[in-house]
Amino acid sequence: MSNSIMYQEDAYVVLEPNQPEQILSAAELLEKLQGVLASRQTDLPLDLHRYDDLSQQAQYLMETACEFDVGPGLYLQWFVVRLEK
Repeated sequence: MSNSIMYQEDAYVVLEPNQPEQILSAAELLEKLQGVLASRQTDLPLDLHRYDDLSQQAQYLMETACEFDVGPGLYLQWFVVRLEK
């Protein structure tokens, strides 16, 4: 049986080119992804086309991916981290 701690999400490490790493909460990451997706609505990956709502797109992306291409040579990566010892 798997340990339930494997599915706990305390925070996310977010990486962007030429930026220091950031530690964001799930809500902050969703907000960041919504901002990125808002400017890319005409050029979305096919799996995001099934969602009309920006918040649903961001939620799906956060749960099923860990990287998003935001332009030539630019990316956004995120990884779940646990903050307790």
